[in-house]
Amino acid sequence: MTKLGKLIIGIIILGLIVTGWFWLKANNQPPEQSNALQTSTPPTETTHSMTQTALALPGGKTIILMHPDDYTISVAAMGFARARFMAKSPDGRLFVGEMYNASDTTRGRVLVLSNFGSATNSFKTTNIYLANLRNPNSVNFYTDSNNQTWIYIALTDKLIRYKYSAGDIAPEGAPETVATFPDTGNTVAEGGWHITRTVIFHNDKLYVSVGSSCNSCEEKTSEPDRASILVMNPDGTNQQIYANGLRNAVGIEFVGDQLYATENNADQLGNDRPNDELYKIAQGTNYGWPYCYQFNGQILPDNSQSWKNNFDCGNVPLAFAALEPHSAPLGFEYFDGHFLVAEHGSGQKTIGNGYKVVSVSSNGQVSDFLTGFLTNGTVVGRPVDVYKNDDKSFFVTDDYNGVIYYMQKTD
Repeated sequence: MTKLGKLIIGIIILGLIVTGWFWLKANNQPPEQSNALQTSTPPTETTHSMTQTALALPGGKTIILMHPDDYTISVAAMGFARARFMAKSPDGRLFVGEMYNASDTTRGRVLVLSNFGSATNSFKTTNIYLANLRNPNSVNFYTDSNNQTWIYIALTDKLIRYKYSAGDIAPEGAPETVATFPDTGNTVAEGGWHITRTVIFHNDKLYVSVGSSCNSCEEKTSEPDRASILVMNPDGTNQQIYANGLRNAVGIEFVGDQLYATENNADQLGNDRPNDELYKIAQGTNYGWPYCYQFNGQILPDNSQSWKNNFDCGNVPLAFAALEPHSAPLGFEYFDGHFLVAEHGSGQKTIGNGYKVVSVSSNGQVSDFLTGFLTNGTVVGRPVDVYKNDDKSFFVTDDYNGVIYYMQKTD
């Protein structure tokens, strides 16, 4: 072959390579605003067939729950007032925040559950770790650079911590106050004064969610912590607002380095709106409350009242997953390639939304996972939190019955 022929063939081959590169580049770009969960192993999305299980509860009650047929469900512990959020201590025991009732009281407790039996799928021992607390919704653990472990307890007006040692059934010494929170507002019955706080840790930082003082209002400038997620050092220093415009982000959790949060939205816009949400939280972002809300795949302005401040709803992101209006999503867990979100249920049972645990896939699709807490218009249970036990099992709290359920995958 002549040199000219070889040159022509080389030019043709080079052209094909360049054309192929541009084609691959154009056809392999991710969506510009993808809500897909980025994981090292893409989760598998499955549709479960359902079965039902009848469970004996305190007081001679029975609850019948529907769940995927490749899971079993049992009662791991019972006899609580309002079992709320869970956390495991470094020595492997389950700690539970217990609120006395739905009112603002100082009769809450922190309980420690131990000696879980695999034969019965239940805890043999329950101890009262602390009592006479103001609405201890959430507890968590952190070990500092001096190898000292602390237990943190999130109360309505403050976050406290105690030194912790393996096997403790009562705290050591006096508590330290890590942070304080605003603690007055409209009554709970009026849809405001959110009295729960939730505490988590990630990369040696402490995160706390603080709800709004009201159902729908512009918060006082003297209370900038309202309707936000705070971040600070484990000793409470360098406190900042991580994200705001969140009416009541009760559940907060990291998946990898990404923070997610559930959101309980406003009540005055009707039974069919706005959506409650599971958000993918970006630091420094305002999620719109009270000025904006999500409904039917759009961010809309709340025109139910006149606002003093101007706010651009065009900057508010859509949620990772839109949940039913007034479903009241609380705690959640990333489990087996999807989210499990506990929906506490509408404060008005006639609306009928929530009262179940839903599964949220990697692309934000929502499906029922555990149901039966609302039967023929009667409330028979209210899920609060989901906590992963291991790769095959998790716990669910129900503060209506004072019960912790245990669910285990069978295959």
